[in-house]
Amino acid sequence: MTSLSVEVLAADAVEPITSAGNAQLGMAVLAGIAVIVLLITKFKLHAFLALTIGSLALGAFAGAPLAATIDSFTAGLGKTVAGVGVLIALGAILGKLLADSGGADQIVDTILARASGRSMPWAMVLIASVIGLPLFFEVGIVLLIPVVLLVAKRGNYSLMRIGIPALAGLSVMHGLIPPHPGPLVAIDALGADLGVTLALGVLVAVPTVIIAGPLFSRYAARWVDIPAPENMIPARPSEDLEKRPGFAATVATVLLPVVLMLVKALVDIVVDNPDNAVQKVTDVIGSPLIALLAAVIVGLFTLGRAAGFTKERLSSTVEKSLAPIAGVLMIVGAGGGFKQTLIDVGVGQMILDFSKNWSIPALLLAWLIAVAIRLATGSATVATISAAGLVAPLAEGMGTSETALLVLAIGAGSLFFSHVNDAGFWLVKEYFGMSVGQTIKTWSVMETIISVVGIVFVLLLSLVL
Repeated sequence: MTSLSVEVLAADAVEPITSAGNAQLGMAVLAGIAVIVLLITKFKLHAFLALTIGSLALGAFAGAPLAATIDSFTAGLGKTVAGVGVLIALGAILGKLLADSGGADQIVDTILARASGRSMPWAMVLIASVIGLPLFFEVGIVLLIPVVLLVAKRGNYSLMRIGIPALAGLSVMHGLIPPHPGPLVAIDALGADLGVTLALGVLVAVPTVIIAGPLFSRYAARWVDIPAPENMIPARPSEDLEKRPGFAATVATVLLPVVLMLVKALVDIVVDNPDNAVQKVTDVIGSPLIALLAAVIVGLFTLGRAAGFTKERLSSTVEKSLAPIAGVLMIVGAGGGFKQTLIDVGVGQMILDFSKNWSIPALLLAWLIAVAIRLATGSATVATISAAGLVAPLAEGMGTSETALLVLAIGAGSLFFSHVNDAGFWLVKEYFGMSVGQTIKTWSVMETIISVVGIVFVLLLSLVL
């Protein structure tokens, strides 16, 4: 297991933009994060503005020149958006095609037609995990909630027995599996290999989602036994369509980028020869940009055209998919700026100096940092971005697998105990018609289980790899 030893983690440090000592830097980091937390929680400021102001505050408290702080922030913002912006956009297009064409409903209906009784929670976690691959968490919830409520009502199931597995599937995908924004940003910040991170992420995600989903839902259903609220069952997206894509074609389209990226990672490990013709081909088709672009192009036909969409309807669908992600891109970009400011003021070296006498593994430290920021801000994405910035220098002495596990440790930490400062908390509460206390006993506990089980499996993998 990788521990924070100076011998292993020492790297060529970037010349800091301030000469502040470790004590001042530590106070500056706490002050910068406190500013972000206060602006988001107290003043309800948008996370983009909060991260921007927090970055400037960090530089000011660290004694860095304002011009240098601005340069660091803008450089980090530009680099982050350049690194992950196109991938987030392609993921949004694929998700919109899946939702609008009725492909998501086709997956849901096909699986549910083959499931009943005790297998229903397992069917729900499978549906949520597959649909959650290309969809943002909030979009996935809006898409799946009608299904959860209908299944619970028609099958006379406890709402929590059906709902928790679906929420667990979406949440695990959101925190651990690219191409979701959080994992993508962490991969970019830490210089991790996306294919390896994806492969290891799946290994961690499968047992995690089983424990936090179908298994935990048994207890959640006992603690909170409520029926599906009648007034919260909205219309399904594909009800106005004359036809829908086929099940096999839809699943193949959704899994195409995952398969291409995993093939690249596998060939890189097995062949391990950059001059090999096969590896050259897989390096191209398995790159995130090409893999997602291929899925989008295929989806235009297997999803859009299969649903009877005209060229104009397809163009409109693509256009509508991009508008909602503007806020996500700006938050991600500002988070990258905050990360770069952290690095440039010398926080990475401060962490090395501060922790060199600890015996705490780097993976556990990354998880704890993400947990702290998650609890404070309520945002998994902000927690991931900020934690990645703080521990980025630690990744420079790590191998490919170790860096990928560091990304997953941060992702797991970013999901810890969602509570009243998290928009997802209120989304689940209102859709399921629960009180705050009931939401904490179900949703919040489920998120905590995902986080803790996730880091346990990450640490176990680190012993093997």
